[in-house]
Amino acid sequence: MDATNPAILADRFKTLHYDPEQDAVILLNRAKYPFETEYVTCDTVDAVAQAIERMIVQGGPPLAYAAGLGLALAEPTEAGYRAAAQRLLDTRPTADDLHHIIPQALDRALQALAKGSDPKQAVLTYVNSEIARGNQVSRRCGEHAASLLEDEDRVLTHCIAGAALCWMLWTAKQQGKRIHLIATETRPYLQGARLTAQCAKELGVEVTVITDGMPAHMMSQGMIDKFICAADRITMDGHITNKVGTFQIAIAAHYHGIPFYVLGYDGPDPNTPDASGIEIEWRDGKEVLFCGGKRVAVEGARALYPAFDITPPHLIAGIVTDKGIYPPTLIRRYWEQPTSGQSSKHSIENA
Repeated sequence: MDATNPAILADRFKTLHYDPEQDAVILLNRAKYPFETEYVTCDTVDAVAQAIERMIVQGGPPLAYAAGLGLALAEPTEAGYRAAAQRLLDTRPTADDLHHIIPQALDRALQALAKGSDPKQAVLTYVNSEIARGNQVSRRCGEHAASLLEDEDRVLTHCIAGAALCWMLWTAKQQGKRIHLIATETRPYLQGARLTAQCAKELGVEVTVITDGMPAHMMSQGMIDKFICAADRITMDGHITNKVGTFQIAIAAHYHGIPFYVLGYDGPDPNTPDASGIEIEWRDGKEVLFCGGKRVAVEGARALYPAFDITPPHLIAGIVTDKGIYPPTLIRRYWEQPTSGQSSKHSIENA
């Protein structure tokens, strides 16, 4: 298979990095891409945190990598690194990658301080190695997912499934499979209409954008063969958390006998045994009153915005990881299979 994937989101180093000359974290502005290819320069911890909160960087792994690089900008003292780590952790509560990367990066910084070595370099070395590892995880996950696709499959996806989706589509294309991607627009930030559709365009894959309310009808008309999305967190008992709306699509897919597969990257969070341990992020409801920067709701209307929902394992046909495909109720077995370079996940209190 050709190893060159043309989608910019397939390689995290193309969308975020630390610039030593500016002593800053450089981030692709996903809130504007692809209509504008703008890179935002963040030269403080708070600037990185605000970029994450304002959706300039999106997706579980990318926002975790951005936060990890942001920790390198902290005041080089124990108090400085601990305060910075907490500020970055507070940005997004649901995705587990952030709560894995920051404690580990903090641990590297504190160890370097104790040894009298450079804590900034220790953080950067660790985070960059995680980005490289994450790229390989994404590719292997996508390659496994491609094995689930048949020629001329019509694949529904919700929000942006990121690098693994890019590799799934690219691998399937290299195998001679013609895939038609169907992307929900994903209100209110339109990740599907912008980011997912752009990835498909870059890969030369046919893509159709639909509104968030159309999947069940399209399934009833025989217009969808598979539903595939990512997960911001996977529990050890097989629940998955993803962009709000995933649960209702999963219910519709189950009703119509359409398999739902999850791109699970590097598996479940061992610190989250079941769904009760997932904190759902509630964003400012005012964001729902706008679309594409324009107000779409009448003045005086109120809104709610839970950013994620939880889908139970009985609605999921399989969770695809870099190690292979697992039944959701057996996803805990992921951690029973060794992988070289696999980092353990722990909390900030252990650092």
